[in-house]
Amino acid sequence: MSIELDVTTFCNRLKLFYKSWNDGGERWADSTAVAIPVGPNASELRYHKSAALHLWLFGYELPETVMALTKTALHVVTSTKKAAVLQALVEPAKENLQVAMHIHAKAKGQDGSEQMEALMAAISSSGDPAKVGVLTKEKPEGALCELWQQSLGKAGLDTADIAAGIAEVLSVKDAAEILNTKKAAHLAASCWGKFAVGEIESIIDEEKKVSHVKLSERIEEAIVDPSKSQVKLKADKVDIAYPPVIQSGGQYDLKVSATSNEQRLRYDIILGSIGARYGSYCANLSRTLLVDPSKQQEAEYKALLAAQDAGIDNLRVGSVLSDVRAAIVQKLQDEGQGHLVDKLTKTVGFGMGLEFRESANSLSATNSTPVRAGMVFNVSIGVSGLRREDADTEEAKAYALLMADTVLVTPDAPELLTTAAPRSWKDNAYFFKDGDEEAGEEAAAPAPVVHAAPKQMRSENPDYRQHANDREKKKMQQSELLQRLNEETLRQGHANERQAGSGGRLVSEVSAFKSIADVQPSSKDLLIQVDQRHEAILVPIYGVMVPFHILTLKNATVNQDGSVAFVRLNFNFGPGYEPCAKLPGAICLKELSFRSSDVRHAQKVVQEIKALRSSVTSHEREVAERATLVTQERLIKGKGRVYSLLDVWIRPALGGKGRRVTGQLEAHANGFRYTSPKGDTLDIMYRNIKHAFFQPAEKEMITLLHFHLRDAIMVGKKKTNDIQFYTEVMDSVQTLDGGRRSNYDPDEIEEEQKERDIRNKINRTFNQFQKRVQTDIWEKDFGDLEMEFEQPFRELGFSGVPHRSTAFVMPTVNCLVELIEQPFTVITCSSILLVNLERIGFNLRNFDMTIVFKDLTKDVLRIDAIPATSVDSVREWLTSMDIKYYENKMNLNWKPILTSIIKNPEEFIEDGGWDFLDAEGGSDAEGDDDDEEGDDEFVASEMSDESSDDDDDDDDESVVSEDDDEGSEASLGSDEEEGLDWDELENRAKEDDRARAHSDDEDAPRKKKARR
Repeated sequence: MSIELDVTTFCNRLKLFYKSWNDGGERWADSTAVAIPVGPNASELRYHKSAALHLWLFGYELPETVMALTKTALHVVTSTKKAAVLQALVEPAKENLQVAMHIHAKAKGQDGSEQMEALMAAISSSGDPAKVGVLTKEKPEGALCELWQQSLGKAGLDTADIAAGIAEVLSVKDAAEILNTKKAAHLAASCWGKFAVGEIESIIDEEKKVSHVKLSERIEEAIVDPSKSQVKLKADKVDIAYPPVIQSGGQYDLKVSATSNEQRLRYDIILGSIGARYGSYCANLSRTLLVDPSKQQEAEYKALLAAQDAGIDNLRVGSVLSDVRAAIVQKLQDEGQGHLVDKLTKTVGFGMGLEFRESANSLSATNSTPVRAGMVFNVSIGVSGLRREDADTEEAKAYALLMADTVLVTPDAPELLTTAAPRSWKDNAYFFKDGDEEAGEEAAAPAPVVHAAPKQMRSENPDYRQHANDREKKKMQQSELLQRLNEETLRQGHANERQAGSGGRLVSEVSAFKSIADVQPSSKDLLIQVDQRHEAILVPIYGVMVPFHILTLKNATVNQDGSVAFVRLNFNFGPGYEPCAKLPGAICLKELSFRSSDVRHAQKVVQEIKALRSSVTSHEREVAERATLVTQERLIKGKGRVYSLLDVWIRPALGGKGRRVTGQLEAHANGFRYTSPKGDTLDIMYRNIKHAFFQPAEKEMITLLHFHLRDAIMVGKKKTNDIQFYTEVMDSVQTLDGGRRSNYDPDEIEEEQKERDIRNKINRTFNQFQKRVQTDIWEKDFGDLEMEFEQPFRELGFSGVPHRSTAFVMPTVNCLVELIEQPFTVITCSSILLVNLERIGFNLRNFDMTIVFKDLTKDVLRIDAIPATSVDSVREWLTSMDIKYYENKMNLNWKPILTSIIKNPEEFIEDGGWDFLDAEGGSDAEGDDDDEEGDDEFVASEMSDESSDDDDDDDDESVVSEDDDEGSEASLGSDEEEGLDWDELENRAKEDDRARAHSDDEDAPRKKKARR
């Protein structure tokens, strides 16, 4: 594999190095030269400033290499192969930085003595006297490093530790470093939130016996394979920053060097720490999971969370690092948890980057290093030595709490990079014990009296309150969107104007013949004739052959009545017809009828008229579409290896007759080229691609790549904005005797396995192709477009009818798509003005979705017959995409509504804007339904009060009320009800019917008496 160095990055970073060095100060100890030796690669994971400096400058770690810098030169002693790679930096260093770069290549078999002498000579001449800056704490190994130490000792030069200077250079990250850090942080947080937590929950639920080390190994596998954490990152750039640490069971170590022990996971306080690296840049995350915690632990956890937020908030430009710990201590005292201050770790975090721990940037009480934009920190707040005396076991009495996050310092405010792993109390506390049952058992001991359960209203239920809070947040978000919606409507109303005409020739400007002399009938007989050349029909009127251009004709029909035929010609007519609108005072011909005794000729001429009209109309449509096409750039064929996808079909088809055949899709320098076996080609430019989709075959029969274009292109004779390339993963053929086969039929099992293998192979091929295009071409050469292949979220999809047939519609990151049935549906979310959910509230099985676009001149798009079971997921998705939606009980006629908005947008907004949609229920219909349900709680109370007034015995009434309440609670959601089988449920229903009938019989005389 050939290694290419980033020359620009090298020059920029070497310039920063020299700037810091030339500024001097105690950090560089007045050194005149800097020497950085690096030994051979180590098998274990280690962090050294020497290796970090190599990675920072060159992008690669150069083992067995000695690098020395003077104020004017850079010397490198290394092997011949590495010297050849570094040679590309010599000229840029001289031209951009005026730094002479000398590569001292050590041939294989040489010990490097000759090269080391040249290096020492350059160092000795760097100053008078020369002083060498070195990393005194590092003891590099290897023959070349030992030779360096011997040469340095013989020279007798003064040395000084310059670790602080190098730490300062590495502490501030540039844009590329920040991006790598963000990816590492996202990986660590996703691995915890989407993998590690699920593993721990599974262990607890199923009561598995898994050791800390075993669980740590599983999490490590999920880090090095990002797909297990549902993260799309290059696996070859991913690594662990340290082996994941899992601790529980009363034994906790909050040091950075902690490791997982062999004890099995206990269900008490579980500490988890994950460190990930991307492109060698580190990120860290720690979380605490609390199983059946006490009130004291809850208060302590919330106080630590608030203290961590206070510490993060102090990582602002202009403050010093010691302010972070001071803010944390102050917050703990303010929260009434001052006893935790003495149990805090000495440092509450440290800087991170290529080194996992930048010791010079530790968040201690005495570090006066100023905070600068571009720094990255691990803010870690942990307390140990805590006790819980009411724990069930001795080991559970001792516990610790720990939370750590990766934070980026920006010019404005600190940015938390590990938000994908929740920190809140409700997300990290687990309750399995039933406190009410325990309390009930304790109360039952002194007196064996059974008390009725206290009445609990539905609104007091935690799940209901959470649902109500979520509903309120959704309602507030939709209210905020309303103002933006009206502003956008007003802006689009001024910008949009309907464009009349199709873009082709106007009918009023069409002429079949330039003069009467050009009219040459093919026959002298007075018959209807078709002139293919001039695109006209000649009809006899009062003995004269009168020509009409075929575009003026609407249709032609022939009817036979015995031995005669009647030919009827209908012409375009009406206010929407362009010539009629252009010449309102003119008299227009609407219809001509002819009687012919030659039935065969009449039928033939009508067929010729229809064929000519179809041909000319198709040609006009093609001309009109081509007139609106945008000129595309020419395809530049890729040099070297060209990624290709073989045996794929294309939709829409290229055209032509014959059997449908597969072609080849190639990714070139600036676009795709599809080539059919017949030699037909179709080019799709990367810069013309608005959205790209990859949809693997799961429940469908095809795997596809789909491109939605910015500007339409011609495919065959049709203009289209959507191009799709696909492969069928199985033949759509049903075996006639398939229903008679056994489930254990070996032939059937083998056939199914074969189909699965084919499907998986095709999915992998398409996935590999799209990944290569995205990483090797789009990200490298077209980064400004920010293109990526989007994959539909199947779990958020729903069935509906966007066009002619039922299809499965799925959202992606930026779109709502349906890519199986033609015509395809691709809706860019940013182009949506609002969504109206129609036919909601009639307890129907289906509802409709109407999408109104920001371009009000476009017709709305309807997706009909969506199952009512999908309405909640649709609401959630619309809210998450910041799309305003309304709900109505009936379908609306949108064309006049949009026309009126375009005609006078100011009046529309003054009249309330889109609030008229709330008249039928609006976007708060969900909330209204819940409110109605909530009112039922109080209806029951009112009825109880009324009944108590009618009854003289209050005590009896209260007993009855309690029994009724218990019964109602059981009927609504008790475990006993869920445990009844069908026979018991049926018997209970019969008893209820008999009781209701008896009640009706008793009430009947009262009703009759009341009528009298």
